[in-house]
Formats: sequence, C-alpha cells, structure tokens
Amino acid sequence: MFKKTLRFLVFLVLLCVTLPAFAVPVTFTDSIGQTFSIQHPPSRVVCLVPSVTEMIFRIGAGKKVIGVTYHSTYPPAASLKPVVGGFFSPSLKRIAALHPDMIFASALQKGVLEEFRGECPVVVLEANSVAEIYRHLEILGEIFNREAKAQQLIHGIKAELALLKKKTDRIPLKKRKRVIRIMGRKRVMAPGDDSFQNQYIRLAGGIPPVFGKKGAIVVVTRKEWRHFNPQVIYGCGGDRAVIRKILSQPGWRDVDAVRNGAIYFFPCALTCRASTHAAYFAAWLSAVIYGRFYANKFHQVTRDHEVWSKPVPISFEYVSSARILCSRIADFLNKTLLITFKHPLRILSTLDGPRRGITVVGNHYMPPQIWNISYLMGFRAFRQRVYNTLGLQRWRTSLLMTGADMDNLSVQTRKFREITVTALITAGVRSNAMRMSKDIGKFYEPGTINVILMTNCHLTQRAMARAIITATEAKTAALQDLDIRSAYTGMHNQATGTGTDNILVVEGEGTRIDNAGGHTRMGELIADVVYRGVRQAVFKQNGIVGRRSVFQRLNERHISLYDLIPDNGLGSRIPKMKAVADLEGLLLKPEYAAFIETAFAVSDQFEAGLIKTLAPYRLWCERMVSEISGRHPKTLINLVNRSCKLPQALKMALNALLNGILLRS
Repeated sequence: MFKKTLRFLVFLVLLCVTLPAFAVPVTFTDSIGQTFSIQHPPSRVVCLVPSVTEMIFRIGAGKKVIGVTYHSTYPPAASLKPVVGGFFSPSLKRIAALHPDMIFASALQKGVLEEFRGECPVVVLEANSVAEIYRHLEILGEIFNREAKAQQLIHGIKAELALLKKKTDRIPLKKRKRVIRIMGRKRVMAPGDDSFQNQYIRLAGGIPPVFGKKGAIVVVTRKEWRHFNPQVIYGCGGDRAVIRKILSQPGWRDVDAVRNGAIYFFPCALTCRASTHAAYFAAWLSAVIYGRFYANKFHQVTRDHEVWSKPVPISFEYVSSARILCSRIADFLNKTLLITFKHPLRILSTLDGPRRGITVVGNHYMPPQIWNISYLMGFRAFRQRVYNTLGLQRWRTSLLMTGADMDNLSVQTRKFREITVTALITAGVRSNAMRMSKDIGKFYEPGTINVILMTNCHLTQRAMARAIITATEAKTAALQDLDIRSAYTGMHNQATGTGTDNILVVEGEGTRIDNAGGHTRMGELIADVVYRGVRQAVFKQNGIVGRRSVFQRLNERHISLYDLIPDNGLGSRIPKMKAVADLEGLLLKPEYAAFIETAFAVSDQFEAGLIKTLAPYRLWCERMVSEISGRHPKTLINLVNRSCKLPQALKMALNALLNGILLRS
C-alpha cells in the first residue's frame, strides 16, 4: 500500500513539473469589461498593441508571439515577428492565417473584435495610468505563467519612480514648470486631463494643463494655449516637422516655451505608450526639464556608487579582468565596460589620442537622463565624476562615452592560426546617423558607434593607426549593407556613421604586427569582427536587421503612409483611411513589398547619378498598376500628396500602387 501511495505521489509531482497548464484556471477582466477564464497558457499569440507587445516580451513570453503590427519594434526581437498590418487597419486575413489562440487588441480595432470574438479570446489591455500598467503586467504574468518576472518588473518601476519622487520633492514649488505634450497634425492637440501622459508630467515634477477635457487626445484652443502658457513643450520625434510648423504661427508661438526654445522630442515608443518604460521616460523628461537643478550635486538623493557588476568573456594574457559595472551617478543608472590590464599598455583612441601607461580601457554608457546634466557640467567634468565613482585614475584610464546601452554590447572574436582579434562594440543609429559629405555638422554627446579593438599580437603605432581605417571601412560597410539611413536626409542618403563614432585600439602583446590594412590577415580579422559586431549591436540597440519589413524601411525614410495620401483620399472615390488600409494590404504581399524595396535601391542609384534615365522603370510601374487593378492604365495620375517631397523613383513606385488601388475600385 505504501509503495502504491509513493508511486502515485511521484506521478503527481512529475505531472506538475511537466504540464504547462495552470494549477487553477486564470480568470481576469480586461479594459472593456470582458471576463476571461484561461485554462492553459496561450502558445500562438497575435498582439496588435505595441505597449502590450513590449510587456509580453519583457516578462519573457515573447516566443509565444507569432504576429504583430509594424509599429511593434521594441524590444528588438519583436521586429523579427511576422507583420499583420498597421495599428489602425490590421489585416484580418493575415491574422486568421496565423491561427492564433489569443489576440491582444485595442478597443479601436472593432473589426478584429467582431471577427475573432467567437474564435479565440480577444483581450483588450489599454493602460491609462501607471496603476493600470502594474495591473496589466500582473494579468499577463498570470496568462503566460510568468508571475515572478512580472512582479520583478513592477518592483523595478516602483523603485525608480520612488527615487524620482524624492528628487522632484526637492524642487521648490515656485520653480516647478508648466509642461504640455503637444500632438496633432493641422491643429494643436494634447492628451486629456485623465491621460497617462499628463501623469508622466506630474511624475517628472512638472505641472500639466487642466483643460476640463478627458480622453486620449483633445483639441486645444488658442485661448487655452495662451492661458496655460507652457514653459516646456515636448512631442513625439516623428511629429517634429509638423509641430515646429504649427508653433511658428502667430498665437501659438507667443508662449514661454517657444520664446525660450524649450521644445523637446522623444521616441514615440516612450511618449505614446503606457508600458514598462514609464519610470525611464518620466525620469528622462524630468532631467530635461530640471537639468540645471539636477546638475547641482547638492540636490542629489543618493551618493554616486557602484550597484552591480558582471563579467565579460575576454581571454588575453595581458587582461586581468573584464566586466560591465552598473553605477548610480547623479541618481541615474550608468553602465560601464571596464577592461583592466595586468600592466600598463599603449593605446590609440580617436577620443583621447595616443596614450601611454594605460591600465584600464572601457566604454561608458550615459543614459538619456544624464545627457542634459553632463552637458551642463561639461564633458571633462562629467568624465572625471565617472572616474571618481568607479575608483579610476584619470592618467591610467581611457574611456569612450556612448549613448548606447551596455546591455546591448556586442563582443566578437575571430582567430586565424596564432592570431586572435576581439572587438567590443556598442551602436545606435536612430538619432544621429549621418552621411559624411552630405549632412551638416552638429554637436552631440561623444560616442554612438564605439569600437574597442584588442588582439593577442603587438601592434606597432603604424598598425594601430591603420587598424582605425580598417575598422572604419568595415563599420561603414555594415551600415550600408543594412541600408541605415541618415537621420537628417534619410529619404535621399544612406548613413556612413553617426558623426560621434569612436575607436580605441590596444597595442596588445605577442607577435609584432606592423600593418593592419585590408590586404593583411590582421586587417581581414579586424574588418570581420567589426562588421559583424556593428550589425549585431545595431540590432540589439535599435532592432534593425537586413530583412526588416518594408514598413520599417519607409519609416526610416520618414515616409508615413497616412501623409502620403491626400486628405480627400484617392480621386475623391476612396476615403483617406480606406486608401491607407488598402496600401498597407498591398505592402503585406511579398511581391509589392519587393517592388518598393527595389524602388529604394533604384532611387539611391538614380540620385547618385548612376542611372541615367527612369524610362524603363516607368514601364515596370505601369505593369504593376495593371497587375493590381486587372486593367491597363491609359495614363498614370499623380495621387501622391503634393506635400510629400519624395525622390523621383520612389515617388513613381508608390504612385503606381495608389493608381492600381484607384483603378480597381
């Protein structure tokens, strides 16, 4: 009897370990009052809401996601998922073809709610406050059996917001600033009084407007605008040109923020979403508003100190340790790659120049919350503060500085016989990628694509200098093969770098090498690790891969499908939003996506003068119109919005798709 009981208990234990089902069904109510009872964790999830996609990935359930909208590019792994359309008009056919067992949708996506409500759970999670962010993380943790990770995230957000509150509590009431988040295309709009975005402003220590209007977005009258008289204005980076145009008009420009140039832009993934980066963005916004106040060390809440460290795999005889060290500087989390040598070595750095007697090299990540503070302090003073916090001696240390998170560090090693080369690379290309010879010079914080080169050989001064050329060429090759666009002239130009890139070469020990050029084995290895490292670092930081969606590549050229189509739609027969949905539908098909992707290449070549005429390309465009509509066009109408200044070849291709849509209607 005892043996039977023991066997039964063992069976129950094994069953509990192996089954992914819940101990009891998970029951929850979503944002629109729907109640669900889930028996098993979903395994095929389509997520149409970027903020929820972010949460799912952050709790470690990203593998369950099989479809997203093209707006979901964070975290980077989300950009690798199949695209089912845009947020406002996801393709019902695409969603159905994926056979989801759960869909996360917005209340605005009524077609999705109606189409799939009887097929699988269609859950609506729309957070409009930080408290709702916490609740939605808890729900998702329960749904995907990731409660512990969800609670860890919640705890982290609460801890950062608690620290931020201590900082903002020190700001005198008379120094608090009136802050507004501006939205809209042709008129000034803002979040309603009950929006999470106004809560972010309060968390940042600012004073948001109270217009007596509720909702995600409300119209602001000129009288309300001038009465509030904002001292700080911020918006989504994608709306930069539109907002600046609006604020140049009489009445709208007559406020303190415009007069003082206190207008700021942040990534849309932070400004427009209530998700896991709530504390991160609130702190960044606060540091922008009160940079001068925070730059004063007297107003600091915690002392500068180390928080944690983790090892980095580097195996050279002259290296005693390599690690990433997290520290709090000016109350914000910084991360530093530190490589310590057993004895002093010579280095060549594009930031520091040639230096001898160096025992520590590295790369320091300055988070966005620090940028304004470090600028006000001065670069040299801030770097000395980093040295002091980490216990480093300035004359024995050479650090690069970067705005790319050290969590996204790429470490690449390649060997050939007795030669080993390692590159440690951080990279970000969203904000200041540029094309040398085309874009104008501007100052940014030092270091975006940073490369540290190390080898088990001894590089002469000549070889170290040549290694910088080799690494630079490899970096540019990686950017061009990824079609990274200039942040300033992206519609016309690929980027060659970011304008703030730095390279640090360590002389190393061992066999003497006097040349690291392209025709040498050393040069080959350097180029290979830099090329692969830049590509990986760009993916980890920005979610950009070679085979990304055509929607993402249009966005990188600052081309909006919504802005592409005139306000009156296509030929007054197809309303604007219907035309946008139809165009998205075409671009979801591989053959039409490839047509536009080819147009990117043709456009660049034509702009560079390498293609003399577009006459043959025009014939291809006409054929695409016939293929879409099933009718041969007599002539192509210019349907592209006149305000969109597109390169000629790309305009022809997009116009062909619009003509096809119109002709088949």
